[in-house]
Amino acid sequence: MSRKVEFAALLCTDTLAAAASCLVYLRFQFQDDFRWLGFSAPEGAVVYPLYAALGLAVYWVLIYVFAGMYRERHASSRLDELVSLAKVVSVGVLILVFSIFIDTLRAGASASIMLIYWGTTLGLTSMGRLLVRSVQKSLIIRGFGVRRALVVGWSNKVERLHADTARYPAAGIQVVGALRLGQKGGTGQSTNGVHAIDRLPQLIEDLEIRDVLIALGSDDHRELAEVLRLCDGKAVTLKIVPDFYSVIGGMARTEHIYGLPLIEVLPLPMPAWEESTKRLFDIGVALVVLLAGLPLWILLTILAGMTSPGPAIFRQKRVGRKGRLFTIYKFRTMCQDAEASSGPVWAKEDDPRFTPVGRWLRKMRLDEVPQLWNVLRGDMSLVGPRPERPYFVEKLRKEIPLYNRRHRVKPGITGWAQVMWHYDTSLEDVQQKVKYDLFYIENMSLRMDFKILFRTIRTVIVGAGQ
Repeated sequence: MSRKVEFAALLCTDTLAAAASCLVYLRFQFQDDFRWLGFSAPEGAVVYPLYAALGLAVYWVLIYVFAGMYRERHASSRLDELVSLAKVVSVGVLILVFSIFIDTLRAGASASIMLIYWGTTLGLTSMGRLLVRSVQKSLIIRGFGVRRALVVGWSNKVERLHADTARYPAAGIQVVGALRLGQKGGTGQSTNGVHAIDRLPQLIEDLEIRDVLIALGSDDHRELAEVLRLCDGKAVTLKIVPDFYSVIGGMARTEHIYGLPLIEVLPLPMPAWEESTKRLFDIGVALVVLLAGLPLWILLTILAGMTSPGPAIFRQKRVGRKGRLFTIYKFRTMCQDAEASSGPVWAKEDDPRFTPVGRWLRKMRLDEVPQLWNVLRGDMSLVGPRPERPYFVEKLRKEIPLYNRRHRVKPGITGWAQVMWHYDTSLEDVQQKVKYDLFYIENMSLRMDFKILFRTIRTVIVGAGQ
């Protein structure tokens, strides 16, 4: 089944399970006083079971979102999912006990009633998820919803890995192509040259690849580095055979998919709950800033349009997460058609192309405010690597190793590179900022995001921008 259908099915079963477990709890808690249209609680408040069930269903869905229970779990172990679910339900029930239920529990029966509620919630939710996963597994075995994979490695290892994936159809991996490097010799070189790997990006696009399976040996450091470089920024996951674990160390996470042992390379370090919190924080801040400062933004729009010919809002294509293009919005700070004669170039200090208002907007970083609309749309985050234009991305990825790794996460309005370095004016500046971007990606956390935001606010207040 598709990702959208999977999410909808899980959302439906989780909602029904949460609502049903709430009704069971109310039935045991209030016993003879339970009525569908409402009843009086011991404190005199009126409780409406159907409304309570709906409210708790929303609560549990939010809990599951924060815990990452709706992340894609393609062909993963159902037992592992149930263990994770048990932990999440336990924490969720404890939150309810100390925030809501503690005032309504009957003396002498609180422990048993909460145990019943915990068991009912876990049991019904588990049943729903097992049903969805069983249907999903059945479809995968029949060839629906499989992930298209490409194998990269020496010829003898490619055939072996192809046979292993065919032996486990429930893993949902369909090998549709292979990039053979020839038979491996004693020196670790391929008979037809390492340059064959250069075809990898084009094959990923042509074959619509979701997984790249790396069948290399434990001493093939150069080949692995080349595969990682070529796959950076592509919407694919990298998995290698377990005997290569010693090379990549802490950058990998071991996983067994229905008996097929694979190692995922370069998983994102941010936990699911932090990622969900980051997204909610982005939306909240964007809405507050846009609405609270609406009169000011309207004034700046008028000033930007009056002081120089051309539209007040500047639009430009940028490269976002996984290499996807999106349109970025900014208050225009330069004269119209500023690059008509020069072509794409970086801005520099005291750039003559700045408009009078634009120079001030850029210095105060207020030109970035319209990008909050990009944040609401999900194209960007408040914090992340700055998005670059396709022209420069194509140029820089050839000159800077691992440049495309910046596209593993959403781009941001501000970032670690922005608060630690100045605006790009040369290739050396970009190289330095890539180091900061990679450091941020490998150490992403809410704490680091807040640290970057505080530094950005300080820069705006003192007017230290360029």
